Amino acid sequence: MARGDYEEEEHHPPLLQTSPNNHNLNLTGTVWTAVAHIITAVIGSGVLSLAWSVAQVGWIAGPLSLLIFGLITLVSAYFICDIHLYFDPKNGNTTMNQSYLQAIYTVLGYKNGLACACVFYFTIFKTGVVYIITSATSMRAIMQSNCYHEQGHDAACEFEDWYYMLIFGIIQIVASQIPDFFHTKWLSIIAAIMSFTYSFIGIGLGLAQVIEQGEIKGSITGISTTNPTQKVWLVAQAIGDIAFSFNIAVILLEVQSSLKSPPSQKVTMKKASTIAIFTTTIFFLCCAASGYAAFGDLTPGNLLTGFGFYEPYWLVDFGNACIVLHLVGGYQVYTQTIFAIVERWYAETFPESTFAKDTQSMKVSSLPEFKLNPLRLCFRTTYVVLTMAVGMLFPYFNEVLAFAGSIIFWPLTIYFPVEMYFVQKKVIPWSRKWIILRICTISCLLVTIFSLVGSIEGLITKRFGYSL
Repeated sequence: MARGDYEEEEHHPPLLQTSPNNHNLNLTGTVWTAVAHIITAVIGSGVLSLAWSVAQVGWIAGPLSLLIFGLITLVSAYFICDIHLYFDPKNGNTTMNQSYLQAIYTVLGYKNGLACACVFYFTIFKTGVVYIITSATSMRAIMQSNCYHEQGHDAACEFEDWYYMLIFGIIQIVASQIPDFFHTKWLSIIAAIMSFTYSFIGIGLGLAQVIEQGEIKGSITGISTTNPTQKVWLVAQAIGDIAFSFNIAVILLEVQSSLKSPPSQKVTMKKASTIAIFTTTIFFLCCAASGYAAFGDLTPGNLLTGFGFYEPYWLVDFGNACIVLHLVGGYQVYTQTIFAIVERWYAETFPESTFAKDTQSMKVSSLPEFKLNPLRLCFRTTYVVLTMAVGMLFPYFNEVLAFAGSIIFWPLTIYFPVEMYFVQKKVIPWSRKWIILRICTISCLLVTIFSLVGSIEGLITKRFGYSL
């Protein structure tokens, strides 16, 4: 099919079109660059909370929950890959959906697109907030590890998170000047390498501690508590943390649009999704199991921050440094999407504005030439500052992860992909396939609501000291 047969991009509302038209770009993406993008998005801050999550629900329910969420995510990814090219029988047009929002608008209509946009914008923003919190936690852990090593385990090694959030924010203000998503390939590859590195370090440290103490800690039912109600809230938060860890739906179509063909982009993307999700699920299981086995009821919310007294201390420092480097790239993989949304909207709304068109070149020493755009500089700087401000207001790692995961997982990974699948495959209502998918959708919704209530309780308790 010729490129001209695709529906033109400008028919889509700017706020529902998250990527620039790349039909004429020389696409170079392969299955391995796609795997790198997905791993960068998935193995992020969420992996650090999984040992704590398993600790809340125990040795059976914990690993089983990870496997179930991994399977659901893979099926959802297949549904989303199928919608990259959509033939509309009403007008006979074939649309290449280059973004998740565009796909919702094209397949399910404007109202669903608008509803999805609200969740989508929240998803991108909360990811930036979580990454800022996580990076600050890891930088603080490095300082504490060094402090304990130099001054002893009884030293008062306490550091403020806001200072490290500020440092990470400044780094992101600079990194955010990267023009668009298609220029982040090198950043994703570095970030993917970092994610593998700190995952292996976390697994290795956990196993080393298990061997040193000569026992596997933990229990079938998870952490015991004298307050049954509090146990329920902790289980709910654990489910939210696990859901957050499998948050990849929003970037799949953009990654797929960067792939070269032949083979077809759909075939390559399904292969990449399978490799990436299988790999990350195994990593999640290893990190969660080794952390829980090492710490038991004392499993920390952030796995690598639990090795503050561990020697060699430099290994803990290196693992946390890898987390920070990974999050620098992960932040950009997500936020470049929302940058494209706003800048595209501004350019189409104010086509004569020099604020969006003016570009100045900068050259610093032997570094490559750097181009600055007024709109890009002002908007992206403001955005980073806002994510940093929210992170400083709610610097609670596990609770924020659980809240974000419970808000976004069901609509973006379950509901919208299933609804698009029904339309794409013309699934007949009340057929066996329709009933099975509806039951799964409703079941996931109930679990999500349970997790949301628990995460809100955790945030209220941490912020205001009041338990529901």
